[in-house]
Amino acid sequence: MHHPQTPDARGPIALDSQDGAFAKSRGHSSTQSFGQEVTLSTIGGPMYLTAQTLIQQVSYALSDKLFTYSPETFDLDIAVKNWCSNKSPNARGCTAQVSSMQTRTGAASIALGYIFSKDFDLKKRDVPQSILASSSSLQHLRPAFDQLSLLYSIASPLVAHIAAINYAPGSPNSLVTDYSSALSLSEDLGFGLVSSFSAYEAQHMALFSTLLASILPTIHIYDGINMGRETTRIVDVMDQNGLFTAYNSILAEVSGPGKKHLDAEGKVGRLLRAFNGELGTAYQPFEYEGHSTPDSILMAFGTVESTLAAQVVSALAKPEAKVGVLSVRIYRPFMEDEFVRAIPKSVKRVFVLGQVHDEHAACDGNINSSLYSDVMAALTYSDGWTTVPSVFDVKYPRNHVWTPGVFANIFHHLQGKIHGGVGAVDGIGFFEGQYDNFQVLSSSTTRQYTLWDVTDSRSVNSAVAIANILSSESTNNVTVKSEHDNLVQGGVLRTDIRSSRQIVETPYSIERADVVYLGEEKLINNINVLANIREGGILLIRLPGSKDEDLEIKFSPRLKRELAERNIRLFILDPQASASVEKDSNAEMLLIELAFLKLANEYLLVSGLERLLSIHGNLLQLQDVLKDLKKAVRRFSVPDAWAMVESGVDMPSLPTRINLNSFTPFEKEETDPPSCLKSWEAAAKCLIFKEAFSVRTALRPDLSVKTWTVQVKENRRLTPLTYDRNIFHIEFDLGDSGLSYDIGEALGIHGENDEHGVRQFIDYYGLQPEDIVEIPSRDDPSFLESRTVYQALMQNIDIFGRPPKRFYEALAEFAKDENEKKKLLMLGGPEGATEFKRRAEIDTITFADVLSEFPSARPAFHDIVKIVSPMKRREYSIASSQKVTPNSVALLVVVVEWVDPKRRGRFGQCTRYLSKLPLGASVTVSVKPSVMKLPVKSTQPLIMAGLGTGLAPFRAFVQYRAWQKLQGIEVGSVLLYMGSRHQREEYLYGEEWEAYRDSGVITLLGRAFSRDQPQKIYIQDKMRQSLDNIIQAYIKEGGAFYLCGPTWPVPDVTEVLQEAITTSARAHGKKMDSRKEIEKLKEELRYVLEGVFLHMLFIK
Repeated sequence: MHHPQTPDARGPIALDSQDGAFAKSRGHSSTQSFGQEVTLSTIGGPMYLTAQTLIQQVSYALSDKLFTYSPETFDLDIAVKNWCSNKSPNARGCTAQVSSMQTRTGAASIALGYIFSKDFDLKKRDVPQSILASSSSLQHLRPAFDQLSLLYSIASPLVAHIAAINYAPGSPNSLVTDYSSALSLSEDLGFGLVSSFSAYEAQHMALFSTLLASILPTIHIYDGINMGRETTRIVDVMDQNGLFTAYNSILAEVSGPGKKHLDAEGKVGRLLRAFNGELGTAYQPFEYEGHSTPDSILMAFGTVESTLAAQVVSALAKPEAKVGVLSVRIYRPFMEDEFVRAIPKSVKRVFVLGQVHDEHAACDGNINSSLYSDVMAALTYSDGWTTVPSVFDVKYPRNHVWTPGVFANIFHHLQGKIHGGVGAVDGIGFFEGQYDNFQVLSSSTTRQYTLWDVTDSRSVNSAVAIANILSSESTNNVTVKSEHDNLVQGGVLRTDIRSSRQIVETPYSIERADVVYLGEEKLINNINVLANIREGGILLIRLPGSKDEDLEIKFSPRLKRELAERNIRLFILDPQASASVEKDSNAEMLLIELAFLKLANEYLLVSGLERLLSIHGNLLQLQDVLKDLKKAVRRFSVPDAWAMVESGVDMPSLPTRINLNSFTPFEKEETDPPSCLKSWEAAAKCLIFKEAFSVRTALRPDLSVKTWTVQVKENRRLTPLTYDRNIFHIEFDLGDSGLSYDIGEALGIHGENDEHGVRQFIDYYGLQPEDIVEIPSRDDPSFLESRTVYQALMQNIDIFGRPPKRFYEALAEFAKDENEKKKLLMLGGPEGATEFKRRAEIDTITFADVLSEFPSARPAFHDIVKIVSPMKRREYSIASSQKVTPNSVALLVVVVEWVDPKRRGRFGQCTRYLSKLPLGASVTVSVKPSVMKLPVKSTQPLIMAGLGTGLAPFRAFVQYRAWQKLQGIEVGSVLLYMGSRHQREEYLYGEEWEAYRDSGVITLLGRAFSRDQPQKIYIQDKMRQSLDNIIQAYIKEGGAFYLCGPTWPVPDVTEVLQEAITTSARAHGKKMDSRKEIEKLKEELRYVLEGVFLHMLFIK
């Protein structure tokens, strides 16, 4: 029963509550690894993290108290707030206090008040205090920092970890990397200033800065836009105990005799030497990379500037390229002796890459960068040169975008003949030139992918899921970073993913991607996405319901020309071609991920399935989408004519990248349609007064596909009762239902839960089976569907299914017991991945089990409807041909059953449902198309290999060929290979196969019963024994090969086919690549795998 929602149809009102000290997180955050929360105790060793998480770890582990000044969307403190809320102990054995403060005038006054309070515990005087903030906060922190610098001799050590992020109103990028604010403040107030060059050293520099705070108040600055938010693999992460040990050891060493007699520079030098000695590192205040005897060097400060300049100068290394780069790690105190020592004596010119506030300052000859002034002073008063090198100020504004090409142009200009002693040079001219497309990464070792989508897309999180899957390969080093532009199409998301066998440091956007995905057609008119694809790369574009002939109109002249000229391979993703997406729109995210993986790295379609399943938690849906992949993704051959642009056609220039103006999408308030329990009287009123309540009745309104009702005609077990596998043949009478089906299609069974189990759950949960529950329609959420509690549990709610991670996370919201809540959140987060996998695959825990295990988490039934997955139809290959049995449809099914570690009998929901159906029982079914279709020509041979119930579609094939032969139609040969364990128990349809063989329909019957003899014989062995028959039917007569069943024989069976191809070619004096030929046969639908999945995955 459907009716529209009215105000009176509301469910219970939920009141906001706040148990902890912090507001609830929005969910995915770009400062966390793959957007997921990281537990403090799990940090250590090789793992994927962001630099921002590592910096927070150091702060939390070593500090007594943290003061954070993070704008809500920056998420600079999201991890420490989570650790504090969970009362995670730090390295000192206590929970670090975290005070999340507003950024406004007087900021940091509370921090000063805490440090200088008369109630301050003097035992903590040497314990460092930490601040987490951005460059945008420095102007508000400055007054308090000014006071602190004057009183520092009696203060606790204080370190400020500053993400170099600031707002730049009026700039194309509203968010910019701001070092100039920190450079100015540290110079004016005498603060220490330390820079991190990359995520790989962010933890070390955070630790060093905390140690430096024992000498003078210190700012640790780093790129908070790129490096701080890029998830990457770091191999030598220290856990917090290791941090604490190193901290104490280094501090003890520098506290020895002679410390008091050193000036600030001497103390910092001594500290750095102790630091390197303890950690086995070789950090220097100034680090040089480049030619051993350069004429010109570039001096750089900042994460991206230092890292990228060093990479480019290394890539340009040639004897004639006498250039280098000197990167500044410790800017304050400015250690002049170390600086002079780091510069090669051959240097004649020093170009200082200095950041200034904006374009106006960059062009103003009266304004110098901070770094330039220090370099000039140090070189002028140094006696290290006979002729002091010329110094030039190469200024750039905060919103400048760095790429390898920009630095390649800079170093090209450095080699030119620049005359004059000192002064500013034209920065813009310095940054432009012939090397704009210069790349430092090799395409042979690194694969690059870019995904574009709008932020309200259903699949907006697919990019991070893909990166997660890529990272499952232990030999891969994956990086992933996302950017938002909320001013285009209501919000655009760009995600860059790199995958390499080597460690990659790439704090810049991808410029030459191997594969680009475009999730929203409208973006074609806003962004030149092709500018970021390499020559001959792949573009996968989502175009629902689009036909090939539509592309001529949809695509602009510029897009068509670039596709043709640059040989870009174009693939169309059509979600409407997927039956799985039609059935459940949430399956589109999975479809996109599988399609992308197929094009990016087809190997991951097998090796990455287990990781993909752990993310989505729905095996059956994964199987369904895999079946749909070939239909939903198609290649479009770009016409050569597209390279010719019509004269007079206006081709406006489009931006090649988005303008970064946010780290999160716009917050869009969406309220879920409520559901509630009502009495039968309320439902009866709606039925009696249908017009008043806009009610319409429907059979199984929860199902979004066309369904039919059929009756059980036959339900016959094929294996002996004493055998451990119950394989049965079930046949349905179609009656006057009107259901029709084609060869190779699958029958969807809309099954029901076990009645005994449902009644047990109703009693346990204290429900009334006849109460009415209202839930939103899947087709139109504005309509509510009314069912009884009993009906909902029997037909709609997968209460005995396997819960995904998101269920644990959702259930935690209802837990009243803190320990239960923590465990639920752990199981729903990345730190619980191992236990979640055990519960899912070994313990086979169900939704009902979880609700029983955590009694304090007791959601109301209308909430259960929302958080428990709906039951899905189960599809089975049809084992009959309607030409032979026009009024019935048959299935071949094995009951899935096992015993869990608690000795409880477990069953597959649908297979048990089918096995128990009595004759005459009504069943709701639907039909799903399949890629396993017969060849168009009846004379084309069939080679079929089926294991167990994988024989089902081949029974339909053989029945149809037998029918054709009776009609006098010429048919090709039929080779059927079948495999099972024992002939006596599992010779499924054996008499039928032999009868078809005797009548000449089946040409060859290869039977492999693996355990009927001492030496196991498998299906591939039978195929190899009849290799000549396969060569004749498959190669010479152009037959089609089909394999249905589990995955384990796929490599061996494929190897036999490759042998046939190679043997045939050799007989004709040819040499052929059998692997490429198999791929060609796949495209021609002459090598078809159906129902083939990882054998280790559990199938209901």
